[in-house]
Formats: sequence, C-alpha cells, structure tokens
Amino acid sequence: MANWLSAGVEFDAFIANNDEMAIGGIQAMKSAGMSMDEMIVAGIDATQDALAAMQAGDLDVTVFQDAAGQGSGAIDAALALVRGETVEQKVYNPSSS
Repeated sequence: MANWLSAGVEFDAFIANNDEMAIGGIQAMKSAGMSMDEMIVAGIDATQDALAAMQAGDLDVTVFQDAAGQGSGAIDAALALVRGETVEQKVYNPSSS
C-alpha cells in the first residue's frame, strides 16, 4: 500500500486477502491523509479487529470464513477419495454462523 501511495497510484477501492492486510492498508491510507469516507476497503476473516474497524467506519466489509467447517469438509472429501468414492469437483461448505 505504501508503495502505491508514494507512486501516486489512484484507486477507489482496496480489497485485501485478509483483515489484517486491510487494516494495514487503512493505516497507510490514513497516514497519507486519505479519507476513509472516499475509499471502499474490504477484508476477509471477520476478525475482532476488523469488526471494530467496521464499527469505526474505516473498514467497509469483511467476509466470515468458517475454518472449522472448511477443515472438516476437506477431511470428509479426502476420506471419501481414500474409500474410492466419487467427490464433486467443487465442494461448497455453508457457514455455520
């Protein structure tokens, strides 16, 4: 983020791979004097820090990921493959929240 800002790259949104990256981007943008009212920022994981940043009006969106559900879904698919069962190419795991 700091490199983009110092290079003068203009953008309207910042979508990060996780919440901590989004929060780091927010900090860099604020340090550069950017208004969070003018920027859309998104993260992934719905961490407590991200929820607080949303409440503060800095982070616009975060996506909850169900790590336990994803892990158990992966184990279920692996066991099915070991047993010689057919497993779908894409396995969707609904959130348990």
